[in-house]
Order: sequence, then structure tokens, then C-alpha cells
Amino acid sequence: MNKFYICCLLVLGLISSSYAGPLAYGICQTGCNALVVSCYAAAGFTFGTITAGAGLPAVLVSCNAGLGVCMAGCVAAGLSPTL
Repeated sequence: MNKFYICCLLVLGLISSSYAGPLAYGICQTGCNALVVSCYAAAGFTFGTITAGAGLPAVLVSCNAGLGVCMAGCVAAGLSPTL
């Protein structure tokens, strides 16, 4: 029974010193997705309903490029040690 209590104390000690990087990463990706949805809406389209093709409007290509840049920036948020 003592080993159980020691394990519980170790786990509680690790939880208090954990990093919130994955949480920041998720929040960042949510923000990126909200931006691309508003970009598509401003262009008069609905995000997720257009398939890539030769007739893809240039404004949607720029929305997708912006989403890629934003998502790549989220990697820094996910890897940074925030407490």
C-alpha cells in the first residue's frame, strides 16, 4: 500500500510541473481555423466544401496559404514551455 501512495505523490508532483504547450497549440489551431473560415466567408465561399482544382479562385489559394503559415506558427506555441 505504501508503494501506491508513493506513486500517487509522484504523479501529483509531475502534474504541477507540466508544461501547457499542447494546450497553447490547440488554442492556436482553433484561432487559425476561425481565421480561414472568415477568409472563405469574406470571399463568398464555405470552408471545407470546395475541392482543389484548376478553377480554384486565387482568393481561396491565398486563404489556404495563410492557413498554412498560421498552422506552422502554432508549432512554436506547442513546443514552447509555458507554465
